[in-house]
Amino acid sequence: MTGAVAPVNRPSSGATVLRNRPFLLLWLAQASTQIGGNMVIYGLTVIIFAGTRSNAAVSALLLTFLVPAVIFSAVAGVYVDRIDKRVVLVVTNLLRAAAFLAIFFGSDYIVVVYAMNILVSTVTTFFGPAEAAMIPILVPRGQLLAANGLFTLTMNGSFALGFALLGPLIVTIAGPTSLILLVAALYLVAAAFCTTLPSVPPTGGGVRPGARLRVVEAEQAVGSTFAQLREGLIYIRDHRNISWSLIYLGITASLIGVLGVMGPAFAATALGLQPKDFVVVVLPLGFGIVAGILGLNSYGRFLPRRRIIEAGLIMLGTLLMMLAVANPLTRFLQGHSATSIVDLSSLVSLLTIVVFIAFFVGIAYAIVAIPAQTQLQEDLPEDVRGRVFGVLNMLVSVASFLPIIVVGPIADLVGTAPVIFAIGVLVGIGGISSILQRGPIRPAEAIQSVSPETRHVAPVDPVAVLSGELSVHAPVRPATRTAAGGDDPAAGHS
Repeated sequence: MTGAVAPVNRPSSGATVLRNRPFLLLWLAQASTQIGGNMVIYGLTVIIFAGTRSNAAVSALLLTFLVPAVIFSAVAGVYVDRIDKRVVLVVTNLLRAAAFLAIFFGSDYIVVVYAMNILVSTVTTFFGPAEAAMIPILVPRGQLLAANGLFTLTMNGSFALGFALLGPLIVTIAGPTSLILLVAALYLVAAAFCTTLPSVPPTGGGVRPGARLRVVEAEQAVGSTFAQLREGLIYIRDHRNISWSLIYLGITASLIGVLGVMGPAFAATALGLQPKDFVVVVLPLGFGIVAGILGLNSYGRFLPRRRIIEAGLIMLGTLLMMLAVANPLTRFLQGHSATSIVDLSSLVSLLTIVVFIAFFVGIAYAIVAIPAQTQLQEDLPEDVRGRVFGVLNMLVSVASFLPIIVVGPIADLVGTAPVIFAIGVLVGIGGISSILQRGPIRPAEAIQSVSPETRHVAPVDPVAVLSGELSVHAPVRPATRTAAGGDDPAAGHS
């Protein structure tokens, strides 16, 4: 193998690992493909809706992203293990670049867009495992945590940067087809980066299995996947806290798909803008997510995590209902401002109201999705975490299909505003149902909901305060010694 990394374990940090040139190039390839992939979702959504004026067509587009990932993820890793990882990375990037070039030249034909997008999504299922398998080849063991953390940060940040910022900006300036061409160039750049990586041939004594053996292994992988799915379902059934976390994550995953389906139509029908201008919703939504993350980091430890999620669901449902009635709400506020002592009607416009609501929708989304993901990670024991987490991710993806399939045709019949309002009602009901069915916060939940350095004080449960169950939210202290040297009588009795 060429280009091997020195085996010396250096301090694990983002700056240190980026000084590793092969890893830096792999990370740049990841950043190019992740940002480009999120940009292209925005661009293709605009192209499809502008050409069809159909929410159902946008739903079908999003399904071309999701379905191949669910179908082929189970077997892609089998073939990746039998091919040089560098070859997989280079070829998959070249194929995706070629597919986007085909979309650029054939964007007037919806069948071409769908077919090429299915190809891209299928190829991506091979790129992901090869990329993940390349990281420990390039990075010493002591730097793996920093390397994986950087990849995760890039994956999460690419959505805000690609879908919420760069995609809308490029579409507004140069048009959606120009964005497609730029994304094709990004995948070519990623392929060039990957050609510099060391070769990683398959292991196994140099004897490569035949085609028949590959088919058998693929079948075994599929069978193993379904076996793990059954195990995951049994585990979920036996642990209600896991079930609720899955529900929370399913709601947030579905909302992203729903807003993606109806965003262009909402911009055109409710706001009177061009389909590409639904950036007025997406961009403040992205800023709201960032604000929600910062707020959680600063103040999340003062409340039980479950209460934060439930409050976020109720807030999210209310804001979605407000977004659906933004037009009459704007007229009401303008009329009220005109009759007040200070005339503020010139400052109250439909766009202002929509931007304001979208920003707080982003905050609500963040305070539901991030604590739910964290709670799930904490609740899953280490010996089943990887297996069950993989199953849960698949279930969340599958669960998001139904809303995407359903909302497009319904919105074509009744309009986007009634559908968004109904979704807001359902999300709010979900938050209220969680409060009523799960009940007060137990002491163990309170302890899990705070950081290690603040575990001596349990966060206050506001529902317990209102219901008079003071013992539920009393301070929880570990078994410690008092200042006078005696045992703390409150220890262990929360």
